[in-house]
Amino acid sequence: MDLKTAAALRRLRLVSAPEAVSFLLLLVCSVLKRTTDFNAVPVMGMIHGVLFILYVIFWADAWNRVKWPLKTAALYFVLSVLPTGGFFADRKLKHEAENAVIASRARKEGIVNA
Repeated sequence: MDLKTAAALRRLRLVSAPEAVSFLLLLVCSVLKRTTDFNAVPVMGMIHGVLFILYVIFWADAWNRVKWPLKTAALYFVLSVLPTGGFFADRKLKHEAENAVIASRARKEGIVNA
């Protein structure tokens, strides 16, 4: 894996968990808006919107660099629209990055899979 690919995965991981947290907070703010006088939806909506747009941009960049199959790319996109999906995406991306680093080191050392 080259540095740009690793950086694309890292960026996607860095935004996935905050995007999931902002989604959950937006849901809580929506409930509070309807049950109390507290209305933080405009602020949380903007924060979540910015994080979601960043997630989609970084997802597209990672898809382009890693060359995921359509099924994998679709999974990461679907995880972005689920309230806790960002946490699962972060976990999956962490494992994928670790496996890519191991494979890259094996290629450097000349070890070939049997």
